[in-house]
Amino acid sequence: MIHLSPGEVRKRFGPLFAKKFLVMVDEGAGCAEIIEECCHQGTIEWDAMNRRRAGGAIRSLRVDGTMMAMSARIGSYPVNFGAADREIGGQALEGVEVDGDEVVTTWRGIAGAGVGIAACLPQAPGVLRAEYPSEEDLKIGGARATCVRIVSPRYEKVTIGIDDTDTKEEGATWVLALKAAEACRREGAEYLNMRLIQLNPEVPKKTTNCVGSALTYAVRPGAVDGLCEALRDYIETNAVSNDTGIAVFRGLAYPDSPLAERVKTEILTIEDVEAEARRLGIRYIDRSGAKGRIGALGAVLWGNAGIEAAGLYGEHL
Repeated sequence: MIHLSPGEVRKRFGPLFAKKFLVMVDEGAGCAEIIEECCHQGTIEWDAMNRRRAGGAIRSLRVDGTMMAMSARIGSYPVNFGAADREIGGQALEGVEVDGDEVVTTWRGIAGAGVGIAACLPQAPGVLRAEYPSEEDLKIGGARATCVRIVSPRYEKVTIGIDDTDTKEEGATWVLALKAAEACRREGAEYLNMRLIQLNPEVPKKTTNCVGSALTYAVRPGAVDGLCEALRDYIETNAVSNDTGIAVFRGLAYPDSPLAERVKTEILTIEDVEAEARRLGIRYIDRSGAKGRIGALGAVLWGNAGIEAAGLYGEHL
């Protein structure tokens, strides 16, 4: 096995185009999420289509511009790999392995796709090292096939739902959520996204639009508590409401809950959402214990749902 650091890969092949690589795992659910970013959209799109066709550890993929998020199974799986055709992909994720504080993803590629996984991806910020089975796997391009094991730090996904930080007179929860994300940057926590979640606009006790916010992070396991405490302190210090709710979910297997629909269509009680949060393993970290917990749970339930989270229930683009 030949071990190369990202710098050594760059020196050998020249600087290429990968901008980010990180892997979040949920061992209890047996799954992983891989975030990859490139300088160019076309390469991401081609890789996504080929990886999906090749099968292996991939369950599903989502492309957003130059970024790709891959849902994968932990373990090693056969791949339909070779020159791209109707049934075979030219690039494949063969497996995901958790090794203590690290995650190892195993990739196969052929021709230009082999350059992508053997020379480009191992240079990405977030990679610790690349492991090549033999010198033959370092001979890339042309019609050659190659294999590489990419080692990266182990992360987990954390979703934080926030609601009721404002009043009818001042404030906006989405603004405070984004300010908190900026103010609470810390080592071991990679901010991923903020999503606005449209809740039921018919509830009587609301500001105007009735919208919660969800922050999502990739976090090193030992940094989760510190991140949550920092965000809670910042949000509660700067909120202009006494009803602020903050809910936290750790994991990739997003809970299936009947309250996901009901929080957009019905009037719920604090008792409703606290009981459901306990059932789902969602933790409240706010100190108020007030009605903001309803929207905070709703924000967590819709935090990974895509653009539909921003619409009324049943709305689609």
